[in-house]
Amino acid sequence: MAAGDITSETSSLSGYAAPYVTEMLGKGRALANQGYQAYTGPLTAGQSAGQQAAFQGIAGLAVPTQQMGAFQPQQFTAQAAQDYMNPYLQAALDPQIEEARRQAQISRLADAGRLTKAGAYGGSRQAIMESELNRNLMQNLAGITGQGYQDAYTQAMNQFNVEQQRQQTAQDAANRYGLEALASQANLGAQERAIEQEGITADLAQFEEERDFPYKQVQYQQSLLQGLPIAAQQYSYQEPSALSEFISGAGGILSLFGLGGDG
Repeated sequence: MAAGDITSETSSLSGYAAPYVTEMLGKGRALANQGYQAYTGPLTAGQSAGQQAAFQGIAGLAVPTQQMGAFQPQQFTAQAAQDYMNPYLQAALDPQIEEARRQAQISRLADAGRLTKAGAYGGSRQAIMESELNRNLMQNLAGITGQGYQDAYTQAMNQFNVEQQRQQTAQDAANRYGLEALASQANLGAQERAIEQEGITADLAQFEEERDFPYKQVQYQQSLLQGLPIAAQQYSYQEPSALSEFISGAGGILSLFGLGGDG
């Protein structure tokens, strides 16, 4: 290559592929110029009929918050014993007391008959026997009364304990039901929130897709230019020397003054 020659390179489509590329780019441009086609159907399934029924039922549960709490057991006091004892206790004891007195009277009459036959009626022996009979009667009456009140007290305490256990069971049931209802409502809230979040996520994804659509179209058009069959061509030309430029320039100057060869 002579001094002053300049080499340049250009790229162009291969001749055999030009018609196909032109057609492809035309179709691609037409597709890229199409507007965004949004999906107009539902983005999420939403709540089912069964879920709606369950949500309404659980949301309508009455939580016994006022009845919930720790059970406070009571003490079995004298007043509690009196409250739980049989109010007809004395009426239940009277027949036994009357029977004891009747038996004592029978014994008294029998002793009097024996003393009369023995000629000792009204004497010291009768006084001793009468005193012993009265003592036995008092002991018997005290035993009847004491045992009756002891049994009544025991039954009252047992009834008091049964009532305390019933109240404890009722308190536990109220607490358990309340906690289960609260847990169900909390789970309901989480499910409803998840369904709502699903819709928000779908709406956001749809918004982002529509927002990014123009950028994707540009990327699509750019992708059409990748991998095209490009052929490189070289050509060269000679750069004029400084002397030829000067002579050319001088000739122009001379022509201005009419000193040229043809003047």
